[in-house]
Amino acid sequence: MARTPSLARALLTGVTLLGVLGSLAACDAQTSDSARSGTRGKPRPITPVAGCAKGWTDPSDRSAARRPARCASGAPAPKPLKKRTKVIVSASTLTAEYLAPLRIGVAKGEFSKEKLDVEVKLLPTPDALPLLAKGDIDVQYAAPEAAVLNGIRQGFDIRWVAGNFTPAPGSKSGFWARLRPGDTAGGVSLKDRTVGTLIGKGSVITYPMAKVLSAHKADLDSVRFQQLGPAEVLTSLKNGGVDAAWLLDPVWRQVDGDTGYAFLGGQPRGEPLGGLLFGPDLLTGNPDAGVAFLRAYIRTVNTYFAGDYKKDRAFLDDLGDVLKTGPDTLAAVPSLRMDWEIRAGTVDRLQKAYAAAGVVEGDPLPEDQVVDRSFYAEAVGHN
Repeated sequence: MARTPSLARALLTGVTLLGVLGSLAACDAQTSDSARSGTRGKPRPITPVAGCAKGWTDPSDRSAARRPARCASGAPAPKPLKKRTKVIVSASTLTAEYLAPLRIGVAKGEFSKEKLDVEVKLLPTPDALPLLAKGDIDVQYAAPEAAVLNGIRQGFDIRWVAGNFTPAPGSKSGFWARLRPGDTAGGVSLKDRTVGTLIGKGSVITYPMAKVLSAHKADLDSVRFQQLGPAEVLTSLKNGGVDAAWLLDPVWRQVDGDTGYAFLGGQPRGEPLGGLLFGPDLLTGNPDAGVAFLRAYIRTVNTYFAGDYKKDRAFLDDLGDVLKTGPDTLAAVPSLRMDWEIRAGTVDRLQKAYAAAGVVEGDPLPEDQVVDRSFYAEAVGHN
């Protein structure tokens, strides 16, 4: 998962969004109104795409056993734009494995085949969001966090257009607790305990975290959150500074198998919680470039990440090079299931968790004001 802001930072982002809105309303009101209508003008024609007969799955299927959509290797084939176009992408980290399709796609020239020049910038999520809404960046690799939904509610022309990944069956990235006397892995009470995390209540992880807490006699209001840096989370869990923590790949391997700790749950399998957000430049200004961007992204997944990509040692070396991570470190945890699709109802479940955490205001947004599947539908030829 992308690192996300704490509650205080998420609320601060909301203030930042309000400040940007004034200038946006003045310079882009017509585009924003059109986009918020949900139709964005006439539907674009969609034609079948060779090699992508299995490039779409039923969005309502959230089963852990669901196979992600896949096209043949090398599909969908490039359809170069008439004019070379620059696309600026922001991400809050450049080394996380879930970014691999983006980083490998750039390195292997998949975006260039579409006449796209992609520049990836390192920007914290709260800093990137107003820039995305203004058109200073085109794509944000993030998630539909509380700050994003608050921004859309206030008028930002932003949509979640593609997913990123779901955990592999063997992954234990997620909620870990240090067992006290009398605790068992299936009987840990988390009420009144302290939870260490990189993320706050405004993150998409609030949704799976709420489910884990509920299963262990607690909720978001009955635990104390302690914000910790990446290097501090495991140390604090081990030395008793916190009672539980959300451990990411590959950190959880350091407590896996230790009887003093228990894995309580993680991200729902089969349901991506993050991915690619488009701003107005690709949504309405140049949708051809938006489709081309997703076509290259999807082709990269199909070509390099179709299955257990870590079995290929040569490719693991390539992956280590672009992520600046040792191949042995990457090999220590299971391959992610790269998944560009967005499940139906995910936004509703996220908003329910955000409301319980008190980080959103107003009525829940309908899905079509947050999600736009039309770009990847066109890229794989799903009509």
